[in-house]
Amino acid sequence: MARNTENTNKSSALLAATLAAFLVPFMGSSINIAIPTIANEFFMDATLLSWIPAASLLTSAIFTLPFGRIADIYGLKRIFTLGIIVYTLFSFLSGVAPSGFSLILFRALQGIGSAMIFGTGVAILTSVFPLFERGKALGINMTGVYAGLASGPFLGGILTQYFGWRSIFFFNVLLGLIIVYFVLFQLKGDWMECRGEKFDVNGATIYSIALLLILYGFSLIPNILGIILTTLGIIGIIAFVITELRVNKPILNIQLFLKNRIFAFSNLAALINYSTTTGAVFLLSLYLQYILRYSPQEAGLILLPLPLIMVIISPVAGELSDKIDPRTIAVTGMVLTTTGLYFFTFLSFFTELSYIILGLLVLGSGFTLFSSPNANVIMGSVKKRNYGVASGTISSTRLVGQVLSFGIVTLVFSLLMGKVQITPDTYFNLLDSVNTVFKIFTTFCFAGIFISIYGKLSMQE
Repeated sequence: MARNTENTNKSSALLAATLAAFLVPFMGSSINIAIPTIANEFFMDATLLSWIPAASLLTSAIFTLPFGRIADIYGLKRIFTLGIIVYTLFSFLSGVAPSGFSLILFRALQGIGSAMIFGTGVAILTSVFPLFERGKALGINMTGVYAGLASGPFLGGILTQYFGWRSIFFFNVLLGLIIVYFVLFQLKGDWMECRGEKFDVNGATIYSIALLLILYGFSLIPNILGIILTTLGIIGIIAFVITELRVNKPILNIQLFLKNRIFAFSNLAALINYSTTTGAVFLLSLYLQYILRYSPQEAGLILLPLPLIMVIISPVAGELSDKIDPRTIAVTGMVLTTTGLYFFTFLSFFTELSYIILGLLVLGSGFTLFSSPNANVIMGSVKKRNYGVASGTISSTRLVGQVLSFGIVTLVFSLLMGKVQITPDTYFNLLDSVNTVFKIFTTFCFAGIFISIYGKLSMQE
């Protein structure tokens, strides 16, 4: 009987964590397809549009690190469950949003639920499954992530075209309710590795406010308010570093960055990679639907090669990183990512579809060859007692990079298009903006190649 209960618990944990792993990436990749439809309904300008995907990423980036620490103290299952409930609630409210501003607000609150989910799902699997079964469980969980990314553009396009953009959010509500059921009624126990320890309230508060100021302020540049907020945010990060160096149980171990060059430069490379790739699908969705006049369903199908190549290459990249120096694979991935982004700097009103698909395949291959091996390098550069901190840092770096990516998009759109709706009269400005952003992404990613190389050299010392 005990054995059956244990198996049921593992199955419930695996199903709940994998569905949650599917949920957030699916929302992120599917909402990009619906952006033009949402813009038409709410008469939103080009600058404001970028906040629909960015709002959730912003709050996730701000709260992921603090909630990771809170989960260790008060229970993984408790925070994971609360996260799914919050995410599901604001998915529903996003689906019935009466205006563009309310949609952005609900997306931001939805991101707080995402922050509770990030890290806790994987941590629950690590707690439930014994060492000899853990790898398989985590592999299935990662499949959920890539399945969400792969199906998002395709299913999102179909849902948007035939049932309206709101159906994407209602689909997430259904999945969220299923996850809540399995966690509440099937998953037994909770895990509090740091029960009784003090939560670093000061550090968490300074970190959250500073990150908010930087990420929001960056999106307002070149406006003077944006410069002021960004500057205050940088000062806040300096204050956060000083604070964390003085506490016994910080939410982020700064010493890992100061004394571990591999850890520091690998995270910096990840920040650059995510900040130059996340906005690509958003830009291509606008380009395909506005400039090339494809429907949401057709645009979703065209973008499908990107996540599909990631699904295909991901297991190979993971296996290679066990046999070959993972830093070498990550550097190769960064080179291919730069090449893929460079492809899209030449988009025009007459670009062949085969050219776009080739660029997607190169970009997807590069991203996959970089992300998993680079994470392997980061985790392998720290001691076992720092695994949780390292994992949380990877998640935070990814989210901050994703928000910065949309910050760059917002900045360029603001400068080149202004606060105007996207109409045939503005298509030339839209195309110019898309090409400009891809040029910036390519330049940054090219610099990231050398940061990855430096990280590789640090490993050999």
